[in-house]
Amino acid sequence: MAIGLLLAQEEGGGGDALIDVVPGLMIWTIITFLIVLFVLRKLAFGRIQALIDERRERIRQALDEADKAREEARQLREITRQEREEAKAERDKMFEETRRQGQEQFRRAREEAAADLERRLEENQRALEAENRKFREQIRRDVVELTLLASEKVTKKTLDDADQRRLIDETVKEIDVARLASDGDR
Repeated sequence: MAIGLLLAQEEGGGGDALIDVVPGLMIWTIITFLIVLFVLRKLAFGRIQALIDERRERIRQALDEADKAREEARQLREITRQEREEAKAERDKMFEETRRQGQEQFRRAREEAAADLERRLEENQRALEAENRKFREQIRRDVVELTLLASEKVTKKTLDDADQRRLIDETVKEIDVARLASDGDR
């Protein structure tokens, strides 16, 4: 800076014209400044302030909209989370219901199979008992016929119907058919 002052003094010889106080110039500078300030205040500052206020309002609205969008996004995330949880609970409920129904069907099928098996066993038992009765009757008839044949050979004559009937009755009384049937089963 000292170099700048030295250069200014050398050029002008008494180069203090810029820093000299000139009262008339100072008054005109102040008046010009006040006029420019008044004109700017009337014409430019109002518009500039309106533009600043408008920009401030747009920024505030944009921030409000961003906050609103952020809140909506948070609410949507919450709704989505709730729906996902509800869907999961519904899925679990459906799985449980399906499992329960499957177990119930399996239980019913098992009971029906057991009942069917029991019914078939009973039918087979009845059929076996009927066959046993049939065999006992057959054995009884065979014993009677053998007895008749044996008695005919022993007596060497043919018996008439009354004799056959009497002989059959006596033989049946003497023979225990149940004992013969049980011996035949062995």
